[in-house]
Amino acid sequence: MTSNLLRRPILIGGLGLTVGAWVLHGFDPSIVHLGSTAIWSAIAVGSGLWWLKQQPGQASKAVQMPLQPIDRSRVEQAFSRVEAQIEQLKKELGMAAVEQPVAEPVLVEQLRQRLADLKTQTNRQEMRLAVLGSRSVGKTTLMQRLSGLSMEQTSLVGEGTLPREGTLSETNASLSTEITNADLVLFVTTGDLTDTEFQTIQQLVQTHHSLLLVFNKQDQYLPADRPVILQQLRERVQDFVIAENVVAITAQPSPMKVRQQQADGSMQERIDYPEPDLAALQERLQQVVASETEALSLATVYRQAQALKLTVQTELNQVRRTRALPVIEQYQWIAAAAAFANPVPSLDLLATATINAQMMVDLGAIYQQSFSLEQAKTVMGNLGSQMVKLGLVEMASQAISPLLKSHALTYVAGGTVQGISAAYLTRLAGLSLVEYFEEQSQSTETVSPFQLDRLILKLKAVFQDNQRTAFLQTLVKQGISRLAPQAAPSA
Repeated sequence: MTSNLLRRPILIGGLGLTVGAWVLHGFDPSIVHLGSTAIWSAIAVGSGLWWLKQQPGQASKAVQMPLQPIDRSRVEQAFSRVEAQIEQLKKELGMAAVEQPVAEPVLVEQLRQRLADLKTQTNRQEMRLAVLGSRSVGKTTLMQRLSGLSMEQTSLVGEGTLPREGTLSETNASLSTEITNADLVLFVTTGDLTDTEFQTIQQLVQTHHSLLLVFNKQDQYLPADRPVILQQLRERVQDFVIAENVVAITAQPSPMKVRQQQADGSMQERIDYPEPDLAALQERLQQVVASETEALSLATVYRQAQALKLTVQTELNQVRRTRALPVIEQYQWIAAAAAFANPVPSLDLLATATINAQMMVDLGAIYQQSFSLEQAKTVMGNLGSQMVKLGLVEMASQAISPLLKSHALTYVAGGTVQGISAAYLTRLAGLSLVEYFEEQSQSTETVSPFQLDRLILKLKAVFQDNQRTAFLQTLVKQGISRLAPQAAPSA
């Protein structure tokens, strides 16, 4: 234990500061009556410059640049990243010492095989098409018409329907798979785009999908209005869909009643069924197939590689969480012991912040996130300040105190409340960091600056999940056995 502590300078230094303040309290109690907020501020001041450096400058606003086309080199880079992740997973599976080690090579081998299968798709010469749109826009009919056309080097892989509200990410998993596997999406609409349709088109383009915007059922409009609507659609999506990829069709024209005068002067009525008008779509599809098949198929493989990378990352996060939970538990009881032994209530937060900072360094190492000592103190100081502002410190004491009433505690009762509260708050901080690290690992390919606002959101969510009575009762029982073992039999 001593050697582990020597490798944790934040913990040693912070606890030393706490003890020093305790000693000063013996000479003059007024010295340590700083208040909780002042203590948290003091922790953060020393590292303020680092925190400011992590915040994006207000003058430099993010500019959305057009996505770079996916070429073979980018696909190979994506493959390399997935291979590196799989190797990292293999390494960490061994480090985690899971209960069923036989499953380790099985999982790794399955992921390697999926990557090998994906690599064979880079030379595919067939273009995969998918049809997507809102309800009742003619998707099924268009699929049937396209199936009847003789288009070489193309295949239909599926059809998807948008939800009434929301975007593509909120639809079912099977739709997501079909769209991911499609080289070209035929996005069908019957007029001006709804917000859901517009947002979904944006999302498709941002994830390197190529699409044709298909204006169907144009026969339901007056002939003079049809080109106007088509032009409006082109202008609406001009920032991310070229004009040539917005076409008008009539997959299933409405029946027409025709009255014809006969030779004897009588009138005869009949129902005519006009032929579908897919000429514009068919012509554009032929052009795309002839000139863009390789580029579009590479973009599809790139998306699939990204999806596989996310799968591997999810497995990695699960392994890392298994390793992280014992670390959190270790620090929560270190925090509990420090708060229990400290007779100065206002210094509990100082000791807890010190312990949490060292915990952040250790958790960051598990999640491949490197933090200096000063950085960790800044982040956890700010997080502790937020705990005070959100009322979590007070709520923890209020929730834990009633659970201690049934136990025969005398002079240690106050210290026990503080100790278990410190353990609880430290656990919240640790779980919040785990949630934050997992989110960061899945969101971007590059390391982004630490975002305190995202960590605070995670803290709120973790607090909601960990305020159940059963959980707190278990924590209280464990705390009593650790902090006041003489009272444990009465538990």
